[in-house]
Amino acid sequence: MARQLVIGNGKLLVNLDQNCYIRDIYFPFVGQLNHVGGQQCRFGVWVDGSFSWLGDQEWQITLGYVEDSLVTNVTARHERLGLELQLNDGIHQRETIYIKRVVVRNLRKEQREVRLFFHQDLVIEGTEVGDTAAYYPENHTLFHYKRSSYFMFNGFSEEGGIHQYSTGIKRFGSAEGTWRDAEDGVLMGNSISQGSVDSTISFRTVVPPESERTVYYWMSIGKDLTEVKRLNQYVQDSHPEKLLSRVVIYWNHWLSRSEMDFGDLPKPVIGLYKKSLLMVRTQIDERGAILAANDTDILQYNRDHYSYMWPRDGALIADAMSLAGYQSVVGPFFQFCADGLSPEGYLYHKYNPDGTVGSSWHPYIVQGSERIPLQEDETALVLYALWKDYTRHRVIELPQSLYSNLIRKAAQFLGSYIEPTLDLPKPSYDLWEERYGIWTYTAASVYGGLMAAAYFTDLFGDYERSDHYRSIADKMKEAMIRHLWDEEAGRFARGLVLKDDEWVKDMTLESSMFAVHEFGVLPVTDERVVRTMASIRDGLGVRTEVGGIARYTNDYYFQHSGDIEKVPGNPWIICTLWVANYEIDSATELSQLAKPRQTLEWVVGSALASGVLPEQLHPYDGSPLSVAPLTWSHATYVQSVCKYAAKYAELSGQA
Repeated sequence: MARQLVIGNGKLLVNLDQNCYIRDIYFPFVGQLNHVGGQQCRFGVWVDGSFSWLGDQEWQITLGYVEDSLVTNVTARHERLGLELQLNDGIHQRETIYIKRVVVRNLRKEQREVRLFFHQDLVIEGTEVGDTAAYYPENHTLFHYKRSSYFMFNGFSEEGGIHQYSTGIKRFGSAEGTWRDAEDGVLMGNSISQGSVDSTISFRTVVPPESERTVYYWMSIGKDLTEVKRLNQYVQDSHPEKLLSRVVIYWNHWLSRSEMDFGDLPKPVIGLYKKSLLMVRTQIDERGAILAANDTDILQYNRDHYSYMWPRDGALIADAMSLAGYQSVVGPFFQFCADGLSPEGYLYHKYNPDGTVGSSWHPYIVQGSERIPLQEDETALVLYALWKDYTRHRVIELPQSLYSNLIRKAAQFLGSYIEPTLDLPKPSYDLWEERYGIWTYTAASVYGGLMAAAYFTDLFGDYERSDHYRSIADKMKEAMIRHLWDEEAGRFARGLVLKDDEWVKDMTLESSMFAVHEFGVLPVTDERVVRTMASIRDGLGVRTEVGGIARYTNDYYFQHSGDIEKVPGNPWIICTLWVANYEIDSATELSQLAKPRQTLEWVVGSALASGVLPEQLHPYDGSPLSVAPLTWSHATYVQSVCKYAAKYAELSGQA
């Protein structure tokens, strides 16, 4: 199930689903640890003797955000109960505090008592073993804890603070949890539970006829009881209404640097651009990790997740955010990569948000032969993105601080990891992490990384190294044309694979071959680029009402159709935007921007109701597949809008 609503501040991330249930709480790192793990922290209402959780079908829920902010704006209406709720969720821009505002609207013509129930189903530090939930009479709160992770819950209405509470056992034996206790509108008041536990607290408010009242609920998170008590007191002293308003103001100001002339782009496209900037920001830990996605429902498929920092994703996301003007947000990413570089000078498959090496399925030995479990494009793209960032913002202190421990070490590896008989990179895993060989995408990215190294070494007066890296890159460009271009097919091959000691072309049609022009190997006007991109557009287009571009022919990942001619694979947001980016880059007159503009509108139409973008879409009904939000999808959309606006200005004479 996609995460419809995402809020965060760089050290705390909270995901909510379409019922406005909290499904993930990440702390102390974005993406690590998850203290809910996809369970449901329910929210329900009791009125006139009837109870309903917001997951019940009778609720009509409209999801969204307060404009230009990371504060949710949700309306939930229940005709039979005669209630409408307006919900606003936000995370403090600086502190690890989650705040929820609930406006209760009485649609009836008589005064009514309404009780709101908030259910806390935590699996602290990723496991249900050894948790404690307890009522804390000193400040009339309820808190959960284990080791150095503490969560304190509180709130109030005009009638006072917590009305009732209970703690209990969940998912053990016959115990379902305290949420069942809530369904009669009364909580039993059990003050402490240990082990696999949950808790529920309630607030009561009396709402006049056809009027409204407000209830506030908040969660403070810290390393010990003293810290969460301090944060709880801060909310009470400041008032949660004022704090939520400040969160909105902060994100409004944060987005102000995204203002530019968007040309003829329609308002919904611009709106999703701003929302995408905010979505990307929620997935970036303040210590540098840029997370691929934090939708834990992917666990049901393979017992692993997307809450890792892939250097490839991170580099391309950092490049997009830099292009949009957010250099300060992504600067720590490059230091993260420098700290994580292997002694040999390459970056590992993926990393945990705390900088440790993540899980991997790339072996060190295959059929008796040792190999480096490497995706070489990940190392190369970090250098490429760092150079692109420098050319835009001219903040020389950043590359200077990384010159010896990232730029030179990584460049030395890229320049030495060469197949001598081909002048191409040695075999590694492809960008999709599925196959081993020499790939067009990888070669193009290594070319871009080597050229970035040449530019940096030249910048710092290291001319001999600059000439060396440039020479290797030039040979690689020639080798790509010699070995990876296929004249008969009229396009580049996906790559080369070793069969019976000979390098054989893999001619599978793949969208990633856009890299040949994207990373500077050939200009966008080169006939080989033109023909390759035409092949991608024609051969990987999904011929259903959904549309879009597939990753490659007969893509197996979440495959929903065996009709390869019609559906070569599911449409991916990023792959569709790669084609749009090419169309933008190659446009020579305004009329040629019509197709990429339509693609941007297609992306808007492919977003969830809240504006969240998934990884891919179902080819027949357009529903989200895999994770949502995918940071790469949002970042590529940001990149495309920036490219479009710049090209529109250029072609209309405004640049």
